Amino acid sequence: MGKDEKKKESKPEGVLLRELVCNKKVLFVTTKNIDYIRNQQEIKQLQELAFKLTIVSSNKANYPARLIEIYKKIFVLAICKLIKKGNLQEYDVVFIGFAPQLILPFFRKTFSGKKIIIDFFISVYDTLVSDRQKFKRNSIAAKICHYIDSTTLKNVDLVITDTKAQANFFIEEFGADSKRIETIYLEADKTIYYPRMQKKSDKLRNKVVVLYFGSVLPLQGVDVVLEAIRKFKDVSEVFFDIIGPISSKMNKPIQENVRYIDWLSQIELAEHISQADICLAGHFNKVIEKADRTIPGKAYIYEAMKKDMILGDSAANREIFSEDSHHIFSKRGDAIELSTRIKDYISDYMKKTTGSEKALP
Repeated sequence: MGKDEKKKESKPEGVLLRELVCNKKVLFVTTKNIDYIRNQQEIKQLQELAFKLTIVSSNKANYPARLIEIYKKIFVLAICKLIKKGNLQEYDVVFIGFAPQLILPFFRKTFSGKKIIIDFFISVYDTLVSDRQKFKRNSIAAKICHYIDSTTLKNVDLVITDTKAQANFFIEEFGADSKRIETIYLEADKTIYYPRMQKKSDKLRNKVVVLYFGSVLPLQGVDVVLEAIRKFKDVSEVFFDIIGPISSKMNKPIQENVRYIDWLSQIELAEHISQADICLAGHFNKVIEKADRTIPGKAYIYEAMKKDMILGDSAANREIFSEDSHHIFSKRGDAIELSTRIKDYISDYMKKTTGSEKALP
């Protein structure tokens, strides 16, 4: 991993998953678009391991309409089972990918007799109460979200999480069975995100390019990034490439060495990343607990492209990354420390490329 291929040693991933699906007939259900990175990762694993794989999904853009279509498809499979025409009864395993909370509570009896695997990538309670802060922690709505999560986690054969920190949280908060939980880390799409020759535009050629992209969720700590950028207003040696829907309400710094781009396709994003010298991964939020338990998807992308990065100092990030010259940790919620990490990188970069040591303001 990284430029020196350094990664913390860990046990092989997916041991329990292999035991359950190897040479079995598997029904894969997902409520997320089929090209979603986690879906693609799991489908690829199942194609390699299962004897037969059938996918139930929907390509409708509207999420409620997508759910209705998926429910109809599962209902048809259930009806076929009842009239003994095959279909659902022929499967050994039901793997529910994105948002099993929207599937399993309604179809648990339908899937009776099958081994059930769920990817608990998203907790309804954690997302709506802690992350996006839509409901207060002790409200009725929060309690309903908690019940949905805890009910979904019961009586399944395997729960897959994206970090060990998340797994521990699900065990402690929702009573998930520690013997039936396994961490499988996210993977970047390496057909899009791969190392390539750096080709900076004329505007960026003599500058240290710092890139950040994100969907601007609270746990990402974009406010910390913006505050850190503000401290480089008069530093001509650096250029910030900021990609994401950052509104003017966020008091974003408007200065000559910052470019804001609202949206890019994945292919365009990969090209922008290739021009960067160092990338900001995060998560940088200090208050939201989930920020300590999750590894930002962008970190996997930067790693696949062999880019230096600054990570938020979190339990999750330290599961797979070790601090070295290519992986720099910064205290979450601290814009001053983040700006110092960026400044130190710029100084080291200039020393290596020009041989000069210039004190930055």
